[in-house]
Amino acid sequence: MDTDKPLALVTGASSGIGKETAARLAARGFDLVVCAEDERLTAAAAALRGGTGVDVQEVRADLRRPDEVEKLWSAVAGTGRAVSLAVLNAGVGQGGPFVETDLDDERSVIDLNVTSTVHLGKLVLRDMVARGEGDVLITSSIAATMPGTYQAIYNASKAFLQSFATAVRAELDGTGVSITSVMPGPTETDFFHRAGMDDTAVGAGEKDDAGQVAEQAVAAVLARREKVVAGSLGTKAQGAANDVLPDAAKAAMHRRMAEPGSAG
Repeated sequence: MDTDKPLALVTGASSGIGKETAARLAARGFDLVVCAEDERLTAAAAALRGGTGVDVQEVRADLRRPDEVEKLWSAVAGTGRAVSLAVLNAGVGQGGPFVETDLDDERSVIDLNVTSTVHLGKLVLRDMVARGEGDVLITSSIAATMPGTYQAIYNASKAFLQSFATAVRAELDGTGVSITSVMPGPTETDFFHRAGMDDTAVGAGEKDDAGQVAEQAVAAVLARREKVVAGSLGTKAQGAANDVLPDAAKAAMHRRMAEPGSAG
């Protein structure tokens, strides 16, 4: 990579919101470093190159492992270019009753959603602050605003990310660096299948389009907004309602959506 185009880093870029976000950044003239752990990344990167003509470097890494986070950052450094925009999007979920779910699965949620975001965010933001410029987009969720009945660890991880993004954004005031959080609702990706939630009302129900979410997220980070509830009008209405509903009511509502066997 050796161009005058801005460079964006996107994690979780092999599918879903991450893949769609990378495509929208490419359409806006960003070269890309894209990261995911699975083999679909190669096809996603090829599609980006063929469809836009931008430079795309793919890095296969399991960001649940600290050494793999460092491997990704070394690959970014190896480009010899500064990251103008980083999309910290990699994440995973886990559904089911907390007393029955597997502890290792829940540690995996924390390791990817929380720990890797803090680790990579530290590396990215130190570099950006030293240069006095840069933007970061963190994928939170509307789940951050709701106690996650039958999704306790996932919702808690997104609440962490929402608080983290807002707090560090405030710390960075005046540095030339900005953080935006995007809060999607249920979105048409493989998230619910991977989380073992196909038999839930939310898993089987209508979902927002990942491309719509990505477009709103990219517009928000380029405008340096603090946060955006992204997706359909229904998702935005749910976000507004969650600002005023008591936690007990939101927990009961989440139970109806996420309880195993609630589909149909």
